Order: sequence, then C-alpha cells, then structure tokens
Amino acid sequence: MNDDPGRPDFSLPKRMLVRRKEEYDLIFRSRCSAGDGTLVVYAERNGLDHPRLGMVVSGKKVGNAVARNRWKRMIREAFRLIRSALPPGIDLVVLPQTKEPPHLLQVQKGIHSLARRATRKLESRNPPRRES
Repeated sequence: MNDDPGRPDFSLPKRMLVRRKEEYDLIFRSRCSAGDGTLVVYAERNGLDHPRLGMVVSGKKVGNAVARNRWKRMIREAFRLIRSALPPGIDLVVLPQTKEPPHLLQVQKGIHSLARRATRKLESRNPPRRES
C-alpha cells in the first residue's frame, strides 16, 4: 500500500484479481478472446471502474509447478505494471500457451494488445448499455 500521495501505487490488491469459480465461468462463457501464440486473453465486463486479472496456468501447457508459478509471477507483474493502460471495467483471464515464459516486456505488450483486441470483440458483440 502506498502512503505517499505523490507516488503512484503499483501494488496489486486482491480486489484487482478474479477469484471465484463463478466469475471464471462467466468470463469463459462470453467467448471473447484473443491470442498471439504465447498468450490467450479472455475478456468480460465486470461493472467495476478497474480491470481485474485472472489466470489459468495448465501443467499440460507449461510444465511442472516451478514453471507454472514462474508464469503466474510473470503475468501478475506484467498486469500490475500496465493495469492503468488497460480498459476499465473488464475482467481478463490470461492463459499462457508456451512452456518457456518470454521476457516481462513481451508479456506486458502481449497482455495489453490482446486485452484491447478481446475488449473490441466484446463490445462489437454486445455494445455497453448507455443509461439516459
């Protein structure tokens, strides 16, 4: 937590994470995804004023517990660093597709571009309702 008002807050509080099975199910049911060979990102609206991150890191795709945990740390750090540039009000679930995690900068760029693509797809299917 950041107590200095002049310094940006780069923490990743639990409210920024998708945590419940029902939320994951809803995101996957939306079927709004984008992929680049390294990552796949699913998106769904969350009704909040900030994006949230969820991850599914499969042992079949990426390997043993050490590899899975390395991927999860990499994805969390990338999300933490770019969350202010992501679309607000969107839940993102990130799935790695390769065994070896790329560099942090590549993961950041991948999440950023795939989140935008998935969000555009989501909005083209179901435009957000405007209240009058």
